[in-house]
Amino acid sequence: MTANLSRAPLLSALFWLALLGLALPLSAGAADDLFGEPKHKVIYQLNKADPEYMESVLFSVGEMLRKYGDDIHIVVTAIGPGLHLLGKLPERPVPGILQERASSLAMYGVEFHACGNTMTTLSWSEDDLLDFATVVPIGADDLMLYQEKGYAYISW
Repeated sequence: MTANLSRAPLLSALFWLALLGLALPLSAGAADDLFGEPKHKVIYQLNKADPEYMESVLFSVGEMLRKYGDDIHIVVTAIGPGLHLLGKLPERPVPGILQERASSLAMYGVEFHACGNTMTTLSWSEDDLLDFATVVPIGADDLMLYQEKGYAYISW
């Protein structure tokens, strides 16, 4: 009986280490390796600062995410006036609710890319963007490269 009691802490430690070992591969993007690439891939061009236009794009992104769930990868590339959606202090009128919607979509894995050329034109730096945005050097190049990787291109 004494031998079993002295093994309890060792067995407990081994259990927690094994559990941690199971959780680690699912972090830091390893889930893609485990489950493979999503079947569906789409890139949206967001190039206007018109709130109705932005709302339509974000609505479409949300609908695609609802329909395909984990089986889709979505990228939204903001170029020209569309970049203001991703600005902390947009210089064009962007309703806060649209920025909140974009932030919510980002939490579900939607990537938002900001055109570096447009940022240069606006004298913006990464600090001027919302936290979930990623800067790409050239927005048009981003659109092309993702299409070359098999992403469907959506624009209106």
